[in-house]
Formats: sequence, structure tokens, C-alpha cells
Amino acid sequence: MAFVIAETCIDVKDGVCAQVCPVDCIYEGGRMYYIQPDECVDCALCVSVCPVEAIWPDDELPAGSEGFAAVNAEFFGESVTGWGQPGGLEEAFRTDKDHPTVAAWDSGGG
Repeated sequence: MAFVIAETCIDVKDGVCAQVCPVDCIYEGGRMYYIQPDECVDCALCVSVCPVEAIWPDDELPAGSEGFAAVNAEFFGESVTGWGQPGGLEEAFRTDKDHPTVAAWDSGGG
């Protein structure tokens, strides 16, 4: 199991989740943060600090948010960032890019 950041993070990007992550598996995109699923150690610290309740276990995503498990994983693939498993949040692993689902997301009407 890994944790997933869902749509309530889009255009919020508080960032406290990335600050508390002990393995630095939360990375910043243009409109939201993303969790690298292979680096996540399932500690749930990020869940406890998220101000918009955007972080869920991948097998407990709310109805309508299930696709965000793929969104988080695909963000690190060749079609978006090409980062694979960066191994920790550094300035080189921040971007203004987003997964196409997030880039096209209408925050006004969800």
C-alpha cells in the first residue's frame, strides 16, 4: 500500500505534507503535490497534517478519486516528468509540470 494525493490538493499546495515526510517521497508539481508510490513507506505522517484531507491510502480512495492512484504514479513516468524514483525531494525534483488529468482539472467546478 502507498498513499495517494487526490484532487482536493489541486491549486492548494500547502506543502506541509512534503515537510513532514521522513523519506521525502512527496514531490511538487505545478498545481499539486504527488507521492512516488514506490518510495512511500506508509507512515501516514502526511495524512495527519494535510489541511484539505487530500491524502488517502491507495486502497481507500473516496468514490470518484480512484483514478488519482494512477495520476500519482504516472507523474513520475516518461510521459510527464521522467523522474522514475528520484530518491528524495530536492530542488531538481520540483516542476511546473502536472499529470494531464491535473493540468486539465477545473478547480471551479471540480
